[in-house]
Amino acid sequence: MPEQLEFFIITSPCRGVCQSDDRGFCRGCLRSRQERFDWITMNDGQKREVLRLCHQRYLRLLRAGKSTPAEPAGPEQPSLF
Repeated sequence: MPEQLEFFIITSPCRGVCQSDDRGFCRGCLRSRQERFDWITMNDGQKREVLRLCHQRYLRLLRAGKSTPAEPAGPEQPSLF
């Protein structure tokens, strides 16, 4: 199947919280170590699949009643004032 032309890049889901949980997934973005390392070389279809897996991991955490991914310490964009 040919890939659909993308008009916008798929940005990394990294949230700046780079710590692994006991299963090896990042506490911030829920990607595996290999998914984090390979992100830059993945095509858009592969990136969408990783994002889908991260969403499934997030829902599994919610159902298990465990804490959700950690929030970054500061705001995403620094204040201009």
